[in-house]
Amino acid sequence: MLHLTDSASDAIRKSITGTEDASVHAIRIMVETGGCAGLIYRMALARNAEVDDIIVEEKGINIFVEAESAPRLEGTKIDFVTDLEESGFTFDNPNAGSKCSCGKSFH
Repeated sequence: MLHLTDSASDAIRKSITGTEDASVHAIRIMVETGGCAGLIYRMALARNAEVDDIIVEEKGINIFVEAESAPRLEGTKIDFVTDLEESGFTFDNPNAGSKCSCGKSFH
């Protein structure tokens, strides 16, 4: 369903182990209405999956995917990039018809 690059999995692991809340052991990913292109990716550290979440294990990381977002995220590759202008997660989503110039929003 989702694919993490080594850079993304390293960044997620650091976030999970860096939190003071020992009950956090996963990341939750969803798509919400927003952004300049209509839809935006959301990621958050998670303690537990929601009832309808799809649970994916990728590179030893538990990922909770909101059920309604799953079709929009199918086949998405998540990377973590660091460059001179900005650092953060990027999404290469084969389901996106178009995306904004910042890459954080899609349609």
